[in-house]
Amino acid sequence: MPHTNKRLPGGWHDILHAARVAIGAVGSILIARLCRLPEAYWAAIATLIAMQSTFGAAWKISRQRFIGTAMGAAAGALLSTLAGRNLTGFGAGVFILGLICAALRIERGAYHYAGITLVIVMLIVYTPSPWMVAVHRFVEISIGLAVGLILSAVWPEPQPKGV
Repeated sequence: MPHTNKRLPGGWHDILHAARVAIGAVGSILIARLCRLPEAYWAAIATLIAMQSTFGAAWKISRQRFIGTAMGAAAGALLSTLAGRNLTGFGAGVFILGLICAALRIERGAYHYAGITLVIVMLIVYTPSPWMVAVHRFVEISIGLAVGLILSAVWPEPQPKGV
């Protein structure tokens, strides 16, 4: 069969991609568990999001996720401490995060991640303080993003010739 430049389903590119992503996801969970983080699966979720076909794409989404997670975690912990865990405080937090992102010209992707983290910190009832939940979430996400970026840099997904 003659060589073609098209990617074939189940071909080597897909097998290598699946291996990279699986290794990254498992590795990030192991690192988060070594750090004794309570919800290590967030690290794997962040790795899965970060692992794009190219390092450049992974860097862009990881940067947005990192900024958004930091903003949402801080806002969630602060609002939960000041106003309690309620819908009014949550709604105000989403609105304020949107205004801050717009004023700082932060991309909407980061704003979306900030909102997601705000939901997790403010609306899911945890035993620990909101500050501890915020720190855990930020560290779990940061581990996952770092693993995804490092793996994308040191083991880039091969691109088919002619693409």
